[in-house]
Amino acid sequence: MQPFDIPAATVNAPCVEYRASVSNTCLRTLPEEIPVAFVYDGSTEAVMMATPDDLEDFALGFSLTEGLIENASEVRELTVLHSESGIELRMWLAGARAMAYRTRRRRLTGPTGCGLCGIESLAEAIRPTRVVGVGRHWKAADVAVAVAALGERQALHRETHATHAAGFVGHGNGVPIVREDVGRHNALDKLAGAIARSGVDASQGALVITSRVSVEMVQKAAAIGAPLLIAVSAPTALAVRTAEAANITLIGVARQFDWEMYTHGRRVHLK
Repeated sequence: MQPFDIPAATVNAPCVEYRASVSNTCLRTLPEEIPVAFVYDGSTEAVMMATPDDLEDFALGFSLTEGLIENASEVRELTVLHSESGIELRMWLAGARAMAYRTRRRRLTGPTGCGLCGIESLAEAIRPTRVVGVGRHWKAADVAVAVAALGERQALHRETHATHAAGFVGHGNGVPIVREDVGRHNALDKLAGAIARSGVDASQGALVITSRVSVEMVQKAAAIGAPLLIAVSAPTALAVRTAEAANITLIGVARQFDWEMYTHGRRVHLK
C-alpha cells in the first residue's frame, strides 16, 4: 500500500438550492465518507464506511468496544495508511492478546456479508454485556445540560448537517470530549478511543449520543464503562433489556428539558 495524504473530513460540493420558489446556485459542505479497514497483526477484521477524522481514536475505540482488546496498552503499534482504495488502521497486538487474536481468527469459517462478521452462532450476536459499576447520582437538570452542551460542540454537524455525535460528560464539566462521524457506531467508537487515550474515568460520567439506541450502542457503552447513556432518539426493546442487564441508566428521546428514562432510574434525582 503506497501512502497518500489522509483526505479532509469535509468537501465543498456545488448544488442548486430551491427555497420559497426561488432557485440559486450554492456550495454545500458535505462530510467525507471513505472505507476504513481495521487490520490486526496483518489480518483484516472489518471495513467500515467512516469520516476520515480522529482515526487513532477510531482504531482504539473499535478495538475496545468490540472486545478485541481490554485496554489501550494491548495495542503495541498503530499506523494509519491511506491508499486510492481507502484507509487502513494497522495495529499490532501485544503478547497474550496477539495469541488470543490468532486463535480467534483460526476459528472463523469464512467471511460473511453482514454486519456481524466474525461470530460463529446466533448466541454470539447477543453476546453477554459487561455490567457497569454504580457510578454517581445525577440531577434531572444535568441531563438537559448534557444534551445542550453536546449540540454546542457539534462543529462538523453544523457545517454539514449530515453527521452523528457522541460525547462524554463528567460532573459539572459540560461535554469535555466529543467525536463526530457519518456513522453513529463510528462516532461512539471514536469517543471510546478518546476516553481511553485521555485516561478519563468513564465510570463517573455519562455518554450522550445523537442517534437512536440499538443494542450495539448499549453494548459499546457498557464496554466503555459508562453507567448513564442519554440519546436524542428512542431505544429498541432489546436495547432496553440490555441496558437493564448491564446496570446502565438509559434515557431516550432527550430534548433538553424533556426526556424518557427506561432503566435504573435510581441514578437520576427527578426533584
